[in-house]
Amino acid sequence: MSWTQVYDPAGIWWVSTLIAALPILVLFTLLAGLKVKPHWCAIAAAFTAVLLATLVFKMPALLAASAFAYGVAYGILKIAWIVLAAVYLYDISVETGQFEIMKESIAGITPDRRLQVLLVAFCFGAFIEGAAGFGAPVAIAGAFMIGLGFRPFHAAALNLIANTAPVAWGAIGTPVHALAAVSGLPESDLSAMIGRILPFTAVIVPFWLVRTMVSWSETLEVLPAILVVGISFAATQYVWSNYRDSNLVDIMAGVVSILCTIIFLHFWKPKKIWRFDYDRERAKPAAVEGKLADDMGGEWKAKEFDGYVAPRKYPAGTVAKAWMPFAVLSLFVLTWGLPSVKLAINKATTPAFIVVQADGKVRPGAPGWNWPYLHNAITRAAPVVTKPTPEAARYDFNWLSATGSGCFLAAIVSGLLLGVSPLRLMKIFWRTLVRMRLAMIAISFMLGLGYVTRYSGLDAVLGLAFTRTGWLYPFFGTFLGWLGVALTGSDTSSNALFGSLQRITSQQLGIDPILMCAANSAGGVMGKMVDAQSITIATSATEQVGNEGIIFRFVFWHSIALGSIVGVIVMLYAYVFPHFVPHGLTFVK
Repeated sequence: MSWTQVYDPAGIWWVSTLIAALPILVLFTLLAGLKVKPHWCAIAAAFTAVLLATLVFKMPALLAASAFAYGVAYGILKIAWIVLAAVYLYDISVETGQFEIMKESIAGITPDRRLQVLLVAFCFGAFIEGAAGFGAPVAIAGAFMIGLGFRPFHAAALNLIANTAPVAWGAIGTPVHALAAVSGLPESDLSAMIGRILPFTAVIVPFWLVRTMVSWSETLEVLPAILVVGISFAATQYVWSNYRDSNLVDIMAGVVSILCTIIFLHFWKPKKIWRFDYDRERAKPAAVEGKLADDMGGEWKAKEFDGYVAPRKYPAGTVAKAWMPFAVLSLFVLTWGLPSVKLAINKATTPAFIVVQADGKVRPGAPGWNWPYLHNAITRAAPVVTKPTPEAARYDFNWLSATGSGCFLAAIVSGLLLGVSPLRLMKIFWRTLVRMRLAMIAISFMLGLGYVTRYSGLDAVLGLAFTRTGWLYPFFGTFLGWLGVALTGSDTSSNALFGSLQRITSQQLGIDPILMCAANSAGGVMGKMVDAQSITIATSATEQVGNEGIIFRFVFWHSIALGSIVGVIVMLYAYVFPHFVPHGLTFVK
């Protein structure tokens, strides 16, 4: 069975675009407007996409069902497994009492809530994004902030905003790898270009985070710390992405920003300590003030009271032991990201890793199987591609070399090193699984929705609408990446969906394809805070399932505003500074 995608089934481009946008409208309307639980939103949107694909775009039902199943399978192993394992490690840390010590060690650096947000949500969250990605930083850093005393809503919303600038190099550079693969452009040039766009936002986002919490005057009180966080992160992000590689960009930027900020706060303190009004229960009488309103009927507001309860101090060895699980996590994820390690694991554990050629000779090949009824059965046509191209669909069941498996083993090793018995580890994992079950369903169905959208051509119809913006395409092409992430929940998936289209369209309009493919990834990061997958993970990790619509409405305009800033930066590169677009760069070996 074979089928060629159709990009204007209604015969009128804007009508076809509205039809293709229906799954997104269903998703966002149910989530934000009707406050339906995210897993039901994802199920409804995926069902809508399947109906449109089969009834309007005339995609054979068998292919539509296969594409949906392919997306669900991908979501479970590639994304949900990572998030589940990362939250499991966090739960072990809590169960053993080490998380309390971690919390006190951060509180000991600074009691100011503005600075704690910078350290945890931005710096530490960026490190976790670089190591694991796919929602793990929102889950872990969000839970961390609750442990510090932040209300769940505040922890979820602030972490969603913070998890933006690092996303393009998340999970050991996976989005950049995918972008290079689908666009056929040099990975070093793409990474460098993204590294010339996002460092600007890496300076803006820390300021944005604090301003979201407090007034302008209270934001300026900690401006020196904001600049240290933003500039140290941005500089490392630029240097590593342009001159080293695309794998460790966020990990190195996160580490450098954490160290620079801790050292800076050792010598500099804000004149006033800013705390929330609900901190009074653990506070003694100090002049503390500030406000941050949300739409939950409460206020993010700190009233005047004196002092705060000083955090308990622990010996350095005790603090190091408390942070040990995350050190082990970093070690495992970095090791799992090494090509030689991944290759060895795949050869030993992945059944379909060996390919038998026509002449009978055996050679190593891409791990996985051709997905039933889907692999090369669907053809993309012009103008999305220059010539008819069959869409591959290979499922690499790399159960051991998957990043989530590395995270899971890190959790097991950490638990054993902390003296947790195997039986207790099993009980903790079961509780984690039960708590995250709805999030995993939502993630899986969101990926099912994304894959139906991709293989049916709905994504191409939406993308082609953006190409009609003419000289404004650099701005709106950036939002094409935003749309991809908002739809799929993954910058990697967005790059896979629109990377090729960005290259073709930019070449037709006379715009540098390196710039626009990089803009797809850079713009996509700002859509991360509004995708249902991230919001579901945030509410599950902070134990406030049911507030997804409220959180979505709160972060939506932040997402649009930050996405617009990226769009303006891309416009400047396209028409004012085109000579800064890199070509022919090579990473230092």
